Amino acid sequence: MLPAPGTPVPDVFSPGKLGTVTLRNRIVKAATFEGRCPGGRITDELIEFHAEYARGGVGMTTVAYLATSPEGRTDRHQYHWGMDDGGMLRKLTDAVHAEGAAVAAQVGHAGAVANAASNKMSAMGPSRIPAPTGMAITKACTEADIDRIIADHVRAARGAYEAGFDAIEVHFGHNYLVSEFLSPKLNRRKDAYGGSLENRARFARRIGRAIRDEMGDRIAVTIKLNMDDGVPGGFWVDEAVQVARWLEQDGSADALVMTVGSSLLNPIYLFKGDAPLAEFAATQPAPIKLGMKIVGPKMFKEYPYSDAYMFDDARQIREAVDLPMMLLGGIVDRPSIDKAMGSGFDFVAMGRALLREPDLPLKLQADDRRRSLCTHCNRCMATIYSGSRCVLRDYVPPVPARV
Repeated sequence: MLPAPGTPVPDVFSPGKLGTVTLRNRIVKAATFEGRCPGGRITDELIEFHAEYARGGVGMTTVAYLATSPEGRTDRHQYHWGMDDGGMLRKLTDAVHAEGAAVAAQVGHAGAVANAASNKMSAMGPSRIPAPTGMAITKACTEADIDRIIADHVRAARGAYEAGFDAIEVHFGHNYLVSEFLSPKLNRRKDAYGGSLENRARFARRIGRAIRDEMGDRIAVTIKLNMDDGVPGGFWVDEAVQVARWLEQDGSADALVMTVGSSLLNPIYLFKGDAPLAEFAATQPAPIKLGMKIVGPKMFKEYPYSDAYMFDDARQIREAVDLPMMLLGGIVDRPSIDKAMGSGFDFVAMGRALLREPDLPLKLQADDRRRSLCTHCNRCMATIYSGSRCVLRDYVPPVPARV
């Protein structure tokens, strides 16, 4: 709920409680795909990527994207729970903790966003829908698949806890698998998992309850939930309000992270700003590059950027639930942060602003007039296959060779 008039507004640099963990401040590094797991291996480059944010002053950094299931990876150069990490995940969490920050693991299943050709496994969906990255059609989940993927989420939560993570972020957004089930556009099922919102939300709720039943309060659980897919006929904020209420009722989450957009159908809707079509096409193999020339301008639409651009929609969720919430999207300076804190958000999450300046929290703490140098050009999107980075930074971090 919104704070009552006269309620003290917490300073973003004061400690914040997330489940049973207390963060040193309320700034969270949002999950942004790192591109530093060649062949699915956890690398020293990935560890340094997150240690740098910890040194830069965040309260918590989020490792993305640690897939729950082998077919749920966006491509084979991604870790999935069940692989032997050789102790490297523990090395990562230890490195972040040594810098005084907490660390979360983003877990989820990519669904139709998975690259079936790269994974050499069928992409999954609620129904048979296009999986464009692998130029394939998804396999519709059977009830046995649903049960297995729920168990995979539980295994991921357990694995994160055992590796020393303080929290997990369960991915129900961006038209990844659970978000596809929530979408009336993508979910064409006629069984207990399709049709009504109650049915479309059943998969999400089962995952949330299963993780909580297994883990209790041993690890903090945040849920990233779409408010708006950004496509006609998709999931919308009025349905998101109800799903948020159900997740709160179920006791599944210690906090909600609201988001928007579809990695499957409308990726720039999440980011706002420029659409780096030429740069992104240059990273793709010839068949996809040709396809992008034809459909790219329709898929990679540009949307005007504004600070705190998810605030209005997220505030509707804030009014509906008592759960702690993080505000994501266009958090770039003290005014955008203070707007969130003053409206009842407990944390703020930064993505591109921290790619541009990993030490932005320290700079903001030293000078409340400071503003992120991020220009929202979105050219960082085109670097995800070679090591995600801001192309405007003075140096390029070392990236391991692909295999």
